[in-house]
Amino acid sequence: MDSVTANPPPGTRGPFGPAAFQLVLLRRMADFQPDLADEARRKLGASLAEQREANRRWQAMVRSPRSRGALARYRSVLGPPESAEPRRIGDLECEALLWPVPLWPDLRFEVLAAPDGAVWNEWLVRAPGAGGPVLESADDLRPWSATVDEVARAFAPVRPMEGTAPTRWRLAFTARGMPCVAEFTYGLLQRVSVADA
Repeated sequence: MDSVTANPPPGTRGPFGPAAFQLVLLRRMADFQPDLADEARRKLGASLAEQREANRRWQAMVRSPRSRGALARYRSVLGPPESAEPRRIGDLECEALLWPVPLWPDLRFEVLAAPDGAVWNEWLVRAPGAGGPVLESADDLRPWSATVDEVARAFAPVRPMEGTAPTRWRLAFTARGMPCVAEFTYGLLQRVSVADA
């Protein structure tokens, strides 16, 4: 995670940009992995107070009655996407937009947007062309090592489960005969537990 600050360390004033957005991602991940999130926050050069302020400002933008919508908010905060291409999911057409996330150079923040601009999904995915992890057993599932899609492919069939918050996902699967549940925040693996048989 070298050179993660493409812009100055996020403060409590000025434009809300990519570094502040990464603090928002870390705030939610700290519920599962406080040590990893704290180390990443320090890499961004931000204090706990700055992280709390970034989260407060983000929540204010999300809840503002004057909000222009989620897609416009991401464009405003993250700038132009690195790529945007049409994607079909079943019978539905959408646009997949990707932004770099300096804390995780091999990942991208993906937003799936409907033709009317409504956001269907928003999470971290592996960057195109980046090599993903080798996932063969539950021991390979280390925090922050894999995305929802990668775990779903490696341990298919999986059963999606309701997350405990809007930014969280859970997958139930079997790894070498052991029933497991993987938990994700913003699409990035946080922890794996052995499920009740």
